[in-house]
Amino acid sequence: MLKKKLKPSFGKKSIILIAVAVALIAADLLTKYFEERFVWNAVIIPGFAEIESGHRNPGCAFSFLADNPSVGQPILIALTIVLLAVLIFGFIFIPERFTVLKTAVSIVIAGAIGNLVDRIFIPFAVRDWFGLWMFGNMTYCNFADFWIVIGVALAIVDLLFFNEWAVFPLTKKAKEAQAARKAEEEFNKNKEDNGENQQ
Repeated sequence: MLKKKLKPSFGKKSIILIAVAVALIAADLLTKYFEERFVWNAVIIPGFAEIESGHRNPGCAFSFLADNPSVGQPILIALTIVLLAVLIFGFIFIPERFTVLKTAVSIVIAGAIGNLVDRIFIPFAVRDWFGLWMFGNMTYCNFADFWIVIGVALAIVDLLFFNEWAVFPLTKKAKEAQAARKAEEEFNKNKEDNGENQQ
């Protein structure tokens, strides 16, 4: 069998992505601060997108766990901390050559931290200010929510089509990597079979 040790992969790309994540966290927290202080209100696209200060979400996406914030918020904080631990571990150990996947993970980390700060320092709420018309009504969110959605979407697309472990590899690089891995696995299997036969 093919055995490989899990090794940290932390180079220039990781350092750049950490800087990007910090910038994304700052953008989220600063916009939340400014909307709260200056009371933003603007229509971007009538009936579809708007900016409106003062929205507070006691739950998470689509107001999940919003009915009982005193119970829901501690659960969400705990889940976010566990998720962040997993994501940070993944970020450290994802090879540098997986640029898109590593970028996606760093973006999700930024979003998770942005909303975690609100959950810890604002009683039972996350500050939302950007409204989008979805599922029959205006749904309010913030930059941290955008970072999470963008990061998850990027990771899914990469793992489906572009990564060397892609389910449906579309790029030449991904196809070559999978062919090389398959050839290596077959070589090792034949080697093991030959060794067993000789015994």
